[in-house]
Formats: sequence, C-alpha cells, structure tokens
Amino acid sequence: MSKSVRISEELHEYIKGHKSENETMEETIRRLIGGPHPEEVAGILSSETADTIRDRLDTKNALDADAKRTLRDRFE
Repeated sequence: MSKSVRISEELHEYIKGHKSENETMEETIRRLIGGPHPEEVAGILSSETADTIRDRLDTKNALDADAKRTLRDRFE
C-alpha cells in the first residue's frame, strides 16, 4: 500500500537532484535518509551534541537549497 506525503518544493527539488537514473523516488529517499532509526540511538548523544548536529544539518540543507535555486534560476 502506498501513502501520499506533502513536502515543500525545495525538498522535492533536493531529492530529485540526488536521484540516480535507475532509482525510484522512494529508493532515493531511503538512501538519503540512511542511518539508524532515531529511537535506536536515543540517549547516545547528549542534547548539546544533538542540537549542534541538527543546526549544522539545517545550515547545510539551506545552503544546498540556495545553490540549487540559483542553478535553476540560471536555466529559466
């Protein structure tokens, strides 16, 4: 059974940009998510370390989205 999930246009473009020719969107999402389920690692990281990692990922994702938006704009 399949489900529909709403995501932002930016996230969709990010996923699409990382999709290989031979992958489905689901396979791409699974590959990008990677790593263990959050419940499996709960309690291993301190709250401070987890916050630092989360902040760095947010910054990286914002930079990636900006770079892709700039590239897309060049082709419009």
